[in-house]
Amino acid sequence: MTRRTVRIAMNGVTGRMGHRQHLVRSLLAIRAQGGLDLGDGETLWPEPVLVGRRAHALRALAERHGLTEWSTDLDAVLADETVEVYFDAQATSARVDALTRAIAAGKHVYTEKPTAPDLADALALARLARDAGIKHGVVQDKLFLPGLRKLKRLVDGGFFGEILSVRGEFGYWVFEGDWQPAQRPSWNYRAEDGGGIVLDMFPHWEYVLHDLFGRVTAVNAHVTTHIRERRDEQGKPYTATAEDAAYGIFELAGGAVAQINSSWAVRVHRDELVEFQVDGAHGSAVAGLRGCRVQHRSMTPKPVWNPDLPVTHSFRDQWQEVPDNTEFDNGFKAQWELFLRHIAREEPYHWDLLAGARGVQLAELGLKSSAEGRRYDVPKLAL
Repeated sequence: MTRRTVRIAMNGVTGRMGHRQHLVRSLLAIRAQGGLDLGDGETLWPEPVLVGRRAHALRALAERHGLTEWSTDLDAVLADETVEVYFDAQATSARVDALTRAIAAGKHVYTEKPTAPDLADALALARLARDAGIKHGVVQDKLFLPGLRKLKRLVDGGFFGEILSVRGEFGYWVFEGDWQPAQRPSWNYRAEDGGGIVLDMFPHWEYVLHDLFGRVTAVNAHVTTHIRERRDEQGKPYTATAEDAAYGIFELAGGAVAQINSSWAVRVHRDELVEFQVDGAHGSAVAGLRGCRVQHRSMTPKPVWNPDLPVTHSFRDQWQEVPDNTEFDNGFKAQWELFLRHIAREEPYHWDLLAGARGVQLAELGLKSSAEGRRYDVPKLAL
């Protein structure tokens, strides 16, 4: 078996998501398994080149994981002809410029979402990539989570019959930073730095709804900032200029309606940090990050509204757990492997920069809907 090395510039891996999910649990995990077996006698070996602004952090990260290559000079890395792929996990405000430079340098690009702070820039990136003839992909990790893969299995198997509605609950309490440190970076709460839960989460909801249930055709949203003052990483108070909660209604092609609440100011009273309930004419399901439970119409009990009597049974116990039936790998790693196969073997891959632009479009229209108090159609995008 022969081994082919693919050198990947990784920008933003000193951050939590870039480090834990993309470097450690994806590329280093692929290396730990001996590389990516392409199935024809060749193995693909990812070689990360760490890129960022803080030399000491990059050096420490490289030493911790036995890597030798890192740089604070993005242009020099992009000028290196042996680097084939550029990956971006920076803050949103820095992403467009870096991706534009990588595309101009002829690199294949793979990026976190949102791909840009606004739709015009997101579409411009997709057009640049198309015209440059490079391969491009956007992280859409929730599609690869065990719970949603089980949900997709139910959809594809016709379990629901006609799908009527989708209800989603996402969020948790992010500490204000006064008596406990916040578990999200402070820029998330500053609109001027690209923060806000809409730009962070609506792109996720777009691809989840699009791939599982149908294209989003209209949006009606309300957003708000519940916690208006927080403390940053140095303990200094600052005013939150970006929203920390969003309540959206999404109309889907085919007639189903999705309602999804997203909040960083909610305390969790559910089994997982995100849950989706799908109701269909023939059955319902509740899916989280890992688990998925179902109730078929033949097994649906007969609830009777009677506020004068206590409930003597558990509604949760009336649902059945969907079995795993397979081993589920880390979702970020699974998508990395698909993108690397796309590069190495031209295998199909449709989560590209245009798909990323759809997510930015939905976020932009969601914010506009809230600001103007009206429902907005979501036009189809084309390059």
